[in-house]
Amino acid sequence: MTGTLDASAVRDMMRAVAQSLIDQTDVLTNADLTIGDGDHGVGMRRGFEAALIALEAEEAASAEGAFKAVGTAILSNTGGAAGAVFGTLFRAGSKAFAASGVIDDASFATALEEGLAAVLKRGGVTEGQKTMVDALAPASRAARAAVGQGLAAVTAAATQGALDGVEASKAMIATTGKARSLGERSIGHPDPGAISVSLILKAMQDFTAGA
Repeated sequence: MTGTLDASAVRDMMRAVAQSLIDQTDVLTNADLTIGDGDHGVGMRRGFEAALIALEAEEAASAEGAFKAVGTAILSNTGGAAGAVFGTLFRAGSKAFAASGVIDDASFATALEEGLAAVLKRGGVTEGQKTMVDALAPASRAARAAVGQGLAAVTAAATQGALDGVEASKAMIATTGKARSLGERSIGHPDPGAISVSLILKAMQDFTAGA
């Protein structure tokens, strides 16, 4: 295949992402039970179930539209902080595909950068506070470093960056969100939002491996 994804392929990829997150509900729930109130998995499942429906709409008939539709569905249905930041991630990232209408390695990296910037602004957090940013930021850097090697290489690099971030989050003390009350007791556990970022990117990597 070409190493780029047209609108139809992007919708297929986003369906794969949504199904992956739905299938991992219990993993996310269990992760959140250790440092939160255990609702992250159910919230993400609601958001991505709504995303599957949204991807069938006419508004999702472009690469930009597919990302925006998923982001809007998550924003409207996931609830809480997760709905806000993950919805923002996809909606802000969608702008990277407006000009070309396709996803390639460079625009994918740009989407992560735009999404990260918007999440940082909306969430009022920084890297190192044990949030989804601790997976998204290294994923974004890794994706940019791999541009020029093709879309599959960029998504693989982003996924590894996110996984490294998940691992690093175990050593962090939560200073924001519900886990903040645990203080040092949050050490040793990965951030559930960071895990979600890694699962999203892994589903994209799996899809683009054949692109």
